[in-house]
Amino acid sequence: MRKGKFTSIQRAAILSEQGGEKSVEEICRAHQVSPATFYKWKDEQKTATDEHKRRFDQLEKENKRLKKMYSELSIDHEILKEGYEVLKKIRAQNNMSK
Repeated sequence: MRKGKFTSIQRAAILSEQGGEKSVEEICRAHQVSPATFYKWKDEQKTATDEHKRRFDQLEKENKRLKKMYSELSIDHEILKEGYEVLKKIRAQNNMSK
């Protein structure tokens, strides 16, 4: 397969020109790109943006789940720590009474 002559940065710059006063045909003619290629790049850029957004949402959800898990484990640890301290005191009292 033939490698394209435009980098992803150049493609993004060409696509960003559409927001101005130029039409797609003028942009394509200036950069020697077919309109089909222009719209293909535009679709690829939109898909990439959507994938990044989906991945970001997925990571936020995972982060929230892990924070909840950490807080629950932290509470469990504190309870066990307090129980261990009580157990040590009871053992110390039993050893003194013997």
